[in-house]
Amino acid sequence: MQAREAAALSLPVAAVARRLGVAPATLRTWARRYGLEPTGHVPGRHRRYTAGDLARLEVMQRALTHGAGPAEAARLALATRTPGLPPLTPDPAGTPAATAVLDGPARRGGRLLRLSEAGPRARGLARATFAMDAQAVRDVLAESVAVDGLVTTWEDVARPVLVAVAERWESNGRGVEIEHLVSDCITSVYNAHAVGAPVDTGLRPVLLAAMPGELHVLPLNVLSAVLAEHGLPCRPLGADLPAVALVDAVRRVAPAALVLWSQMAESGDPEVVEALPRTRPRHRVFVGGTGWDGVALPASTTRLTSLAEAADVLIRVVTG
Repeated sequence: MQAREAAALSLPVAAVARRLGVAPATLRTWARRYGLEPTGHVPGRHRRYTAGDLARLEVMQRALTHGAGPAEAARLALATRTPGLPPLTPDPAGTPAATAVLDGPARRGGRLLRLSEAGPRARGLARATFAMDAQAVRDVLAESVAVDGLVTTWEDVARPVLVAVAERWESNGRGVEIEHLVSDCITSVYNAHAVGAPVDTGLRPVLLAAMPGELHVLPLNVLSAVLAEHGLPCRPLGADLPAVALVDAVRRVAPAALVLWSQMAESGDPEVVEALPRTRPRHRVFVGGTGWDGVALPASTTRLTSLAEAADVLIRVVTG
């Protein structure tokens, strides 16, 4: 009965490709190179996929997302037991191949985005990102956060992929939609992790602001989540904050620390920093981002170079 139900579903290549988030040509390659043909396909006729076929392809896609190489992912998919259907290839060990592939060392891959020294999670994130599979992107990030924490996930998983996307854009002017998708997914995962975190309201807050003209705020969103996880109150002021608004915010809040983000060279303006008002008690000023490269900063301003450093320094400033 289950076999008949599985066979009853009949989807063309285009429909299956849409469901998996891959190109139709990719399905044809998987069929030709790795034997992932639709059940009962007759040469010369259009491919039609059953529910069992689709389940195997979903295993293939998930394994690739988690960093497995194509051949290894295909072996896993072919050995997958679908209810009512036998595996297409025998699984002598009788154990789920997914455990070996997804929990063990993954093979190197990720040719679509250049990741020279990245680990398996970063490569899985790159595959999901390039396929524009938002749910898979969030799943990889959430799994990494649960295992390794917010800082390591940013430094070792998310940031390498963002750098690879930026390099691709610089080389051919394409990939902005990919950058937007992965940035949105990173923000949602980090925000979800920080929501509900107990914050010590007795501490002076940290102001986080992008410089006037600066539209990139993802690193500030990530930093905000990390500080919230440590119980530090934050006041994110968003992108492209006018200088006069920044001055007003500093005066009204009297923060323990102020972090100014500049990613574009034209937004790294030291005059904005010099014009900041003094408060009592005094606040510390920090800057981050490549927009500050080569900029002569006031002596009292500290340059932050990594998320780990920023979290460590700000925690000491606010709680000390």
